[in-house]
Amino acid sequence: MPRLSEVIAALESLWPPERAESWDAVGTVVGDPGQEVSRVLFAVDPVQEIADEAVKLGAGLLVTHHPLYLRGTTTVAASTFKGRVVHTLIKNDVALHVAHTNADTADPGVSDALAGALDLRVVRPLVPDPTDPEGRRGLGRVCELEHPLTVRELAAHAAGRLPATAQGIRVAGDPEAVVRTVAVSGGSGDSLFDHVRAAGVDAFLTADLRHHPVSEFTEDRARSPLALLDAAHWATEWPWCELAAAQLDEISDRNGWDLRVHVSKTVTDPWTAHAASTPTSSALGAPN
Repeated sequence: MPRLSEVIAALESLWPPERAESWDAVGTVVGDPGQEVSRVLFAVDPVQEIADEAVKLGAGLLVTHHPLYLRGTTTVAASTFKGRVVHTLIKNDVALHVAHTNADTADPGVSDALAGALDLRVVRPLVPDPTDPEGRRGLGRVCELEHPLTVRELAAHAAGRLPATAQGIRVAGDPEAVVRTVAVSGGSGDSLFDHVRAAGVDAFLTADLRHHPVSEFTEDRARSPLALLDAAHWATEWPWCELAAAQLDEISDRNGWDLRVHVSKTVTDPWTAHAASTPTSSALGAPN
């Protein structure tokens, strides 16, 4: 049975902390390096529901994609929701380790997992990491479809392959346009529009697309007629948990560790319901 320090060393070989963005907060948040670990749970969000799941599972380590404390704090009091997570973990000997932007740009990383969930063939990174001589690491991925689909068909395919959320998939652009190449980026992606244009793809699937950037992007049809597909943030990053768990499983087998690795299927997307607009419910369509 490995010690926490050994498992963390293995995780950091996959996602070196020095490859995280300067603003990020990755690495081990709580945990005794000398404690033995028999079970590991992977999840997207370090929220109370996931902490409770780790305790119930008997996990000695919880690995999440999102940081618990992305900004500084002056308290871990249990009266705060993040402090309560810390207390739950420490009281039950559960360590917490975070791999965020260092997992986004890894090879394979978050966007590789997203592409795999959508049956896309990865061609190259959308934003290559200049420190990678092989040109495989970087943010986002440029992909090819196995066979062309319309935007409408691609959106339906994504909705069926990604974990179900209240949001589903939103589309900006011509639903009947044909897609042969698509860029994907797990998590928030509207800062990547310039790179998407330069990639020359037919569509871009990501999350957290905001009104003004999308409006400006879609108005510039002469430069970029491609379609945008907006999925739930959590849904675009959850496939990484399965990829990461498989990577740790392989390391465990190679080292002869008695380690059981699990993936949380708890939906921690904050949106819980969706009511589709109809012409009769629209204020613009209502009678005077």
